Amino acid sequence: QVQVVESGGGLVQAGGSLRLSCATSGSRLSINAMGWYRQAPGNQRDLVARITSDGTTMYADSVKGRFTISRDNAKNTVYLQMNSLKPEETSVYYCNVIYGYINYWGQGTQVTVSS
Repeated sequence: QVQVVESGGGLVQAGGSLRLSCATSGSRLSINAMGWYRQAPGNQRDLVARITSDGTTMYADSVKGRFTISRDNAKNTVYLQMNSLKPEETSVYYCNVIYGYINYWGQGTQVTVSS
């Protein structure tokens, strides 16, 4: 069974940093893309960053220059380095994995940024 497991969330002060990790396993198909999304209460789930199989990255405009997405292909793991965090970025962050043409989601990890 496919697993998508996030870790690294927590409480940080404004201006601080966190590094999120997402490890995935269990599919016979290749990973086409992995990404991070966030969803605060009452809001829709929005893209933060993604990386495709050829290494192309994409970021939401609001996080460009502060967040970096990277991957370890041997471990099927994607990371999100978040710097200069802002209180409005408090949210549940979700890892998304596309195996072939099928989407999988992690359970989410809470990030809280205090002012």
